[in-house]
Amino acid sequence: MKLLSFTAGNHESFGVEHARGIADLGARTSFSSMRALIAAPEGLQAARRVATEAPVDFARNEIRYRIPVPDADKIICIGVNYPDRNAEYKDGSETPKYPSMFLRTRGSFTGHGEPLMLPPESPQFDYEGEIVVVIGKAGRRIASENALSHIFGVSICNEGSVRDWMRHAKFNVTQGKNFEKSGSIGPWVVPVGDAGELKELRLSAFVNDELRQDDVAGRMLFPLDYLISYISAFTALLPGDIIVTGTPTGSGARFDPPRYLVDGDVVRVSVSGIGTLENRVLREAV
Repeated sequence: MKLLSFTAGNHESFGVEHARGIADLGARTSFSSMRALIAAPEGLQAARRVATEAPVDFARNEIRYRIPVPDADKIICIGVNYPDRNAEYKDGSETPKYPSMFLRTRGSFTGHGEPLMLPPESPQFDYEGEIVVVIGKAGRRIASENALSHIFGVSICNEGSVRDWMRHAKFNVTQGKNFEKSGSIGPWVVPVGDAGELKELRLSAFVNDELRQDDVAGRMLFPLDYLISYISAFTALLPGDIIVTGTPTGSGARFDPPRYLVDGDVVRVSVSGIGTLENRVLREAV
């Protein structure tokens, strides 16, 4: 099942996408948003009932995709979470003991099919294909053995980055990770029970149909259960929270010379069992 948030004209809602189109869960259930549906014990059952019984409210060409949980309380991003990524830095460092992480604003992401905004402040706009997990059950200090039960579903991210702005400060990358509409999440979230074995999820990222990144979730340095346990030690995880789990080797900055994105490039990120997230790069007008 594919759960999405969307706009249709002036109408903002959330729904379920199937072969015939989109059924509007906002109109056909009592939930006010995707986040509210995720938080409700009966939310997934209600969505499945609508997916089975309801007629189509919108054709795909009548909607624009938003990020799946537009009002997520937190978007937490993990850095350097694949072994080859650590080696890419060529600094002789050992495998890290703890995950690197940072927060992104909701406004730094856009939905599937929407333009990624190429900022005029930098020529170093880069892509990073990543697997996303969406939290379904709140928790603090979650034990690793219970962590996977807190996942609601899986989505896809292009965690777009402005490389030189990531180096403006000594101890953070926040600036380069939060340009408006520089990344994307979507097109939808697939409930964890429909996504297959999480360790076997394969991520592939393409730029203009050229394969740039390819890896599987089972190779993460910090697996999903560890990440959820570690993060929940310092902050309470809430339904709808988004964890962007890190990118494999192959981003544009790691080529020699670097291959950064330019106006008109198309970035496509696919995850097995989930789908494909696609966005075109558009130079931002100022």
